[in-house]
Amino acid sequence: MIAIGSDHAGYQLKEEIKKFLDEKNIEYKDYGCFSEERTDYPVFGEKVAKAIQNNEAEKGILICGTGFGMTIVANKFKGIRCCSCWNEEVAKLLKAHNDANIIALPGRFINISQAVAILRTWLGTEFVGGRHLDRLQMIDEIEDKNMK
Repeated sequence: MIAIGSDHAGYQLKEEIKKFLDEKNIEYKDYGCFSEERTDYPVFGEKVAKAIQNNEAEKGILICGTGFGMTIVANKFKGIRCCSCWNEEVAKLLKAHNDANIIALPGRFINISQAVAILRTWLGTEFVGGRHLDRLQMIDEIEDKNMK
């Protein structure tokens, strides 16, 4: 299952992404927001990150204006590897090399066709392991030392 969330700047793109997920029969849960009324992205970044931490979802999609704010929030949670993504090549690498479990999209800078292409790539890419697994283990150790 995929947890999905946005702030007001990502709301319209989130609604379009949900249509794509429905068409592909990909199960998701929408953690908000639910309108274009001004809101704060940390609220929704936290909800999606916690859903993954609590094993309510395997992956997450976050959308805000740039994707950066959501990325910062999500990465405050142990075990979360969130990357902001603007194109398909980056989507492939963030999954293949970083095993990103949340992707953050820039709602103000990409359209729905770009978002769908990015998500298809991210969802269809496997983590390659090898030296990249060693690096993820290093990240886990850093989290253990520094996230209280």
